[in-house]
Amino acid sequence: MKHIKSIGRYLFTVPFAMLGLTHLFMAKEMAGVVPSYVPGGIFWVYAIGLALLAASVSFIIQKHTYLAGLLTAALMLIFAFTIYLPDLIGGNQMAMPMLLKDLGLGGGALLLASNYQED
Repeated sequence: MKHIKSIGRYLFTVPFAMLGLTHLFMAKEMAGVVPSYVPGGIFWVYAIGLALLAASVSFIIQKHTYLAGLLTAALMLIFAFTIYLPDLIGGNQMAMPMLLKDLGLGGGALLLASNYQED
């Protein structure tokens, strides 16, 4: 059972680590995704990249995992409800997979956090 939890934790971490690296190495390309009503543009791309990498490290080394899980869940839900849901409501059906991905990752982050509640 312990091996299953470890494998699950590692597999869950991969998307966050890859997304974090993508944010850092492709910041200019990703800056267009930041909503126009949010000031700072590319700053947020870098900040979120660093946050995703910090969460990934926390998940792997199992330090401050509860807090990292809660913050990661909050970030994913913010993305889902402020970026992808408005796009979907506006008629962009291509936003649905991203909305569902972020909802799933947010839920997974909450599940991970619940396993480390006494961190």
